[in-house]
Amino acid sequence: MKKIIRNSIGILLVAFTAFSFTSIKEIKREIDAANSKVTWKAYKVAGSHFGEVKIKSGDLLFDGDKLTGGSVTIDMTSIGTLDLSGEYKNKLDGHLKSGDFFGVDKHNTSKIVFTKVKSTGKNAYKVKGDLTIKGKTHEVAFTISVYGSKATANLKVDRTKYDIKYGSASFFDGLKDKAIYDEFDLVVDLQLK
Repeated sequence: MKKIIRNSIGILLVAFTAFSFTSIKEIKREIDAANSKVTWKAYKVAGSHFGEVKIKSGDLLFDGDKLTGGSVTIDMTSIGTLDLSGEYKNKLDGHLKSGDFFGVDKHNTSKIVFTKVKSTGKNAYKVKGDLTIKGKTHEVAFTISVYGSKATANLKVDRTKYDIKYGSASFFDGLKDKAIYDEFDLVVDLQLK
């Protein structure tokens, strides 16, 4: 019993000493959702469409001024087109929210959680993260740049990994000029608090 107590005290002393000389510098900076934006662009054989989707919440983690992690939650109910107006805009916005695409009635948020961050320059980072859309999670890789209270990132997402197969020539034959390409682009502009 004395040996167990002595060992436990020894472990506690080592842990306390190590902790005493280790400074924790991690800073969590909240994303200002109202002043941040995510722009999407999707491509089809006959052209493309683009629009926005709003950020619900999120934060970036820093060790001093070096990015170490983060997460962003997207409000999928806000997805909409910017290149159309009137009836055509309403139809496409409704279709994007339907089960053919993002199924926002069941999946009203999407989320990305950074899993690995590697500095590639003064303000640039390569990031791997887990992206969840429609309840399905897959790893994505992207670049992000951080300048003071601003951060920008570009992602390319394969929608078919998230069970969004509508109009995909990878799954349906004979679509011709109605085919929609599997990958879409996201441009993320973040304002930090």
